[in-house]
Amino acid sequence: QVQLVESGGGLVQSGGSLRLACVGSGFSLIYQAIGWFRQAPGKEREGLSCISGADGSTSYLDSVKGRFSISRDDAKNAVFLQMNSLKPEDTGIYYCATGCYLGVQRGAYIKRWGRGTEVTVSS
Repeated sequence: QVQLVESGGGLVQSGGSLRLACVGSGFSLIYQAIGWFRQAPGKEREGLSCISGADGSTSYLDSVKGRFSISRDDAKNAVFLQMNSLKPEDTGIYYCATGCYLGVQRGAYIKRWGRGTEVTVSS
């Protein structure tokens, strides 16, 4: 079955860290741009970070810059999101996708989404 599978979410205290993983099942992530997105309660889904499939270059939404780090491991067919200094406002469902944008972009085309992993940051 062709799908993206996220893992690594959970409950963490403010200031803590989590590492999310996105694994491609049934297809290769190599050479694909991969993005991490978040949908907070009552808000639209927003793009947080992107990693290029061509050269591994990365980009970040300003609100997570310096705290989050995206990386990929092609041998594991996976992309990771290391999240440090977490804040209560980072709470939400985190998704990975084949394709990427930063912020909120209504109507943007994303070919494949994972089902998400939930992150809760307590104050």
